[in-house]
Amino acid sequence: MRWDELMDRAGGVCEFCGASEGLKAVDVTDQDQALLCSVCRGGGEAEAAHWRCLEGAAWSAEPGVQIAVWRKLGEIDAAWAVETRANMMMEPDVLARAEGQAEVVHLDAHGMPLAHGDTVVLVKDLVVKGAGFTAKRGTAVRGISLVLDNAAHIEGKVEGQRIVILTEFVKRK
Repeated sequence: MRWDELMDRAGGVCEFCGASEGLKAVDVTDQDQALLCSVCRGGGEAEAAHWRCLEGAAWSAEPGVQIAVWRKLGEIDAAWAVETRANMMMEPDVLARAEGQAEVVHLDAHGMPLAHGDTVVLVKDLVVKGAGFTAKRGTAVRGISLVLDNAAHIEGKVEGQRIVILTEFVKRK
């Protein structure tokens, strides 16, 4: 992001504490930046009370700021910081970037990306353990859900049963 765009987004102030002096762009991840003052960047000693500004900054709509706040709160050993971090509302992909995890991408048997709500077709007969039936090849599974922490699994309804299906056995319709 260019300097002038970052300044416009932040309103010309530190995105943590609101200070207007000593601002610099900080690369939070390879795709996220935040505009921070020298104190919030760690360039000087800050009183413990200074970091209470993170309670307000945690509500930023900007992913880069959310990630920076989440990480800084993890460094602070205080009950208010732990509580603020636990109550932050972040999209799953933003939280994954904050934790340094790669985004989980679900791919069908042909390498096509799958999304929540897609319709897929089974490419193989699947014995459904515990349900007593076999899901036949060619069966359409509508409105799938992605298992967020496992790229090899999706969920969907087959014959009225909610089941977990391996992505290698489906193709996107």
